[in-house]
Amino acid sequence: HAVTLSRSVIEPFLTFSKRRDLREESFAAWSRRGENGGETDNRAIVAEMVKLRAAKARLLGFATFADFKLDDSMAKTPARVRELLELVWKPAKARAAQEAADLAALAREEGENGPIRPSDWRYYSEKVRQKTYALDEAVLKPYLQLDRIIAAAFDTAGKLFGLAFAERKDLAGYHPDVRIWDVTEAASGRHIGLFLGDYFARASKRSGAWMSAYRGQRNLDGEVRPIIVNVCNFAKPAEGKPALLSIDDARTLFHEFGHALHGLLSDVTYGSLAGTSVSRDFVELPSQLYEHWFLTREVMQRFCLHAETGEPIPDALIERIRKAQTFNQGFATVEYTSSALVDLAFHSLELPAEVDPLAFEAAELARIGMPGEITMRHRTPHFSHVFSGDGYSAGYYSYLWSEVMDADAFNAFIEAGDVFAPEVAGKLRRYIYSAGDTRDPAEAYTLFRGRLPTPDALLEKRGLAG
Repeated sequence: HAVTLSRSVIEPFLTFSKRRDLREESFAAWSRRGENGGETDNRAIVAEMVKLRAAKARLLGFATFADFKLDDSMAKTPARVRELLELVWKPAKARAAQEAADLAALAREEGENGPIRPSDWRYYSEKVRQKTYALDEAVLKPYLQLDRIIAAAFDTAGKLFGLAFAERKDLAGYHPDVRIWDVTEAASGRHIGLFLGDYFARASKRSGAWMSAYRGQRNLDGEVRPIIVNVCNFAKPAEGKPALLSIDDARTLFHEFGHALHGLLSDVTYGSLAGTSVSRDFVELPSQLYEHWFLTREVMQRFCLHAETGEPIPDALIERIRKAQTFNQGFATVEYTSSALVDLAFHSLELPAEVDPLAFEAAELARIGMPGEITMRHRTPHFSHVFSGDGYSAGYYSYLWSEVMDADAFNAFIEAGDVFAPEVAGKLRRYIYSAGDTRDPAEAYTLFRGRLPTPDALLEKRGLAG
């Protein structure tokens, strides 16, 4: 067998391969992409980009590229971003240290000596996960039928926002796998938009999952309603068999449908401000927030039915799934936050003369005390979010910033005593999902929540509180 250097192949290999030598070899190749010399070595390109970005920012009147990029974001300043990242970093490191000790103890039981290596983490953490939570994907998947999870996402939108979805089999998509739904207001029948779902992997499709707008919403020259698509890469089943998802797949479907609702519910005058045309650190709020409903007992008990028996998912299994959400969060938070801090550090440089990307990365990791058992989620030479384009440069923090908001926002429903509380849902639609970029993000969030978000709910959600 050949193990290629893509995340979708390497992570399962590192998780399940019993050969420590092969895990080490494959992890080394994966983590050193873009720094091996020759035409695929990205270090010189990264150094040049850092210098040119700093120069661009200075020409535009900003001290650093981070100041320039964050000027029209919700965070506003590099100092506020660093404050959040370092607030999370300390408890994440402490949690990761405990996780590392637990993994090392298990490794010793199996005859491995010495500290846990980065190439070992996924292998031993999967063993701990199965032992602690008894969550077996083979047991879970029959409860996660694609059609049922799509129905769950639609039903949630109906309960929150009063939407109805009718499949349009008379309309042809751009591929036979594509399905099309007419989206309306359930009470009035008013047309909201068209939604396309392209859920299965195929050779001509790039990997990942995303939302796009074939036509955005606008009201300037008469009402124009949107046409929105969600694209995923779920495994297509054999003929006559149901498509079964993993927990991560089901959350991805809800996540991307949250983006879709941001586009569908848009109600603004100018198309340039519609839907997801918001700041980078705000755009993930509607999507990450929508994930929360999938894991509610109300949704899982109704829609997670066994593919063969039709029985609803047992309460005990729901509880194990929910408890497992905080598993390995020290590791996950450390690998993400270290990447965000390195991104911010690169783009906080003021007109550097020369930059050695690997030396700079190492110095920043030493400054923050990076645990030796964990590597950055995206090391600098292959940090495509930041260096293959401008989208997330000085902005990789955005996922965590949005997670602070989504955890705090969902707590508004918990505090109301109803995960579908009508008054809270009405504010959510008006100020978040429908408003596009017509308000400053901080103002929009305050109108919804009555205050700015606090990180308390995030720390609780990730199991880092206390």
